[in-house]
Amino acid sequence: MSEQPRVEIYTKTQCPYCDKAKDLFDSKGIEYETYNVTGDDELFEEMVERAEGRKTAPEVFIDDELIGGWDETAALEETGELDEKLGLVTDGGSETEHRKLIIAGTGIAGLTAAIYAGRGDNQPLVIEGDEPGGQLTLTTDVANYPGFPEGISGPDLVNNMKEQAKQFGAELKNGIIESVDADQRPFRVELTNGDVYTADAIIAASGASARTLGIPGEDELMGYGLSTCATCDGAFFRDEDMLVVGGGDAAMEEATFLTKFADTVYIAHRREEFRAEQYWIDRVHEKVEEGEIEIMKNTEVTEIHGSQEAGVDHVTLVENEQGHPTDRLDDPETNEFEFDVGAVFFAIGHTPNTAYLEGTGVTMDDEGYLRTQGGDGGGQTETDVPGIFGAGDVVDYHYQQAVTAAGMGSKAALDADEYLEDLERAESSAETEAAAADD
Repeated sequence: MSEQPRVEIYTKTQCPYCDKAKDLFDSKGIEYETYNVTGDDELFEEMVERAEGRKTAPEVFIDDELIGGWDETAALEETGELDEKLGLVTDGGSETEHRKLIIAGTGIAGLTAAIYAGRGDNQPLVIEGDEPGGQLTLTTDVANYPGFPEGISGPDLVNNMKEQAKQFGAELKNGIIESVDADQRPFRVELTNGDVYTADAIIAASGASARTLGIPGEDELMGYGLSTCATCDGAFFRDEDMLVVGGGDAAMEEATFLTKFADTVYIAHRREEFRAEQYWIDRVHEKVEEGEIEIMKNTEVTEIHGSQEAGVDHVTLVENEQGHPTDRLDDPETNEFEFDVGAVFFAIGHTPNTAYLEGTGVTMDDEGYLRTQGGDGGGQTETDVPGIFGAGDVVDYHYQQAVTAAGMGSKAALDADEYLEDLERAESSAETEAAAADD
């Protein structure tokens, strides 16, 4: 390995993506310097200047070269280019390694599966994916996970579960699964960095990623006042008016969190009724009464205006009292108007991370969620391909709770264990029959 380059990471307090970046470099044994910009205006301005105007964290530099935030760093890791920049690439290819069980994802479902699989002596290899820790790492306060009467932060819960999984023999590896070949047994699993494994069984617990709207201004301003993580970026827009787009639990939680920093938080929801649970609706209405949040129902964003140099300046909104105004743009009752805000946060749902299973024979719905057997008795997490199991948000588009993900993770590990035992018995029987035939 060549001499290690200098790695610098600008971070902020309570920044899940900063933790992801540090965990990635830790997993590679790379030393790095961190600069926490929270409360340090001079250091913050230094970061913005070096990061070409970006006002989000983390910002990663290797030998003074701007790598970017977590998304850019993870993209380089996905292609193997990050190892090249770090001088970690060695000559020659690596041999294919066989594992009894591979688990895709280190969210609550994947880590619970890893704990159970480790205890079952299945020595699971857990592939972290491009969002290590899953969506829970973006949650500052988990108050409804059993066993924590005072609540626990999402990152703390995930890190505790990682340590528990390792204690029982699970191995965690940074990487992203590119494809699974189910036409052969054992399965062939290829990562985006070129690493190849074979596995007797696979648990897909790769979660779901935040959705965006695909509107004008979105690509240019992501990271420059537009974000999908309020806990990561809210503090950078202190005293600004902020807009949260969405109507579910995530939108209500993010809006409530942002009141710590914003002048006023506005919630734009395309329907009259919220999808959030009553607890969060009540929390938001408390903030409405206190003058910290304003709600704009039957309203959608159609464009975000601003520049990378100056950030978000304003948005274009449309409203119609019948709801879903973008479906009624020709309706004379639809009102279009400009609205001044300094930051925008999307909280509009997720897309399941299941592309790597395409072509395996696993059945998915139109949005990419896996179909599992469900029902009573064992085998509830089995997919249509024997040996591939699904758990967590790749399957569950309805509940999407940490505790239900954990339950599915345990079921998947138990189902996989039963499958592996049946496989071992079948192989042993075949060997016995073969030996008898030779006698």
